[in-house]
Amino acid sequence: MAARRVLKAVLVDLSGTLHIEDSAVPGAQEALKRLRGAPVTIRFVTNTTKECKRDLLGRLQKLGFDIAEDEIFTSLTAARSLLEQKQVRPLLLVDDNALHDFKGIATNDPNAVVVGLAPEHFNYQMMTQAFRLILDGAPLIAIHKARYYKRKDGLALGPGPFVTGLEYATDSKATVVGKPERTFFLEALRGTGCTPEETVMIGDDCRDDVGGAQNAGMLGILVKTGKYRPEDESKISPRPYLTCESFPKAVDHILQHLL
Repeated sequence: MAARRVLKAVLVDLSGTLHIEDSAVPGAQEALKRLRGAPVTIRFVTNTTKECKRDLLGRLQKLGFDIAEDEIFTSLTAARSLLEQKQVRPLLLVDDNALHDFKGIATNDPNAVVVGLAPEHFNYQMMTQAFRLILDGAPLIAIHKARYYKRKDGLALGPGPFVTGLEYATDSKATVVGKPERTFFLEALRGTGCTPEETVMIGDDCRDDVGGAQNAGMLGILVKTGKYRPEDESKISPRPYLTCESFPKAVDHILQHLL
């Protein structure tokens, strides 16, 4: 890490890092303003699949975050891009609020299965339909495989256990498009003119945010908000570049030590 170039880009996770549902992490809005005063490109990268990018942006703006839509790169965006490349018709196991980001994608007579976070659709009937399609040769596409995420009422299952269940039942392997895939982080940087070696990622998920970013050649800062649990740092190798209390503390470190 000693030979790194000057920091030029900061990738920021959203849920668990800047906000938890409809509550902002204390001090996060002001910290973002301070980060915008630095000579860095900022992108917001998220595996959130419970709402489309438009609704997500509205939620963030209501919380007082100065964020533009073209600064947000989501796993839904990555999934749509893959569907268009493969020219398939997906069975979309995603929350109804996320369907807007798949507008124009044909879903009749599905020949692919896409799994996001879809609590209302994770029932026996729908999972069996997905199972049968995969057995018949349909590709299984996981928007991401997070084990769990943070809600106001506590930790909740993510889509990962359901994707893994389909993999187990069909003896197949899902194509994962969101974090921690290296291609996701590289796509998030596309058009910025910045390289992974010039980038730091801030997030609350040790594996998906920090581990994924570091495997892509970035620095990773783990924050102790959202889904963080004690000793998460030991779950990846190498360990996070830095673990700190919150997004504002991460911004403090960047401004004081990485610029």
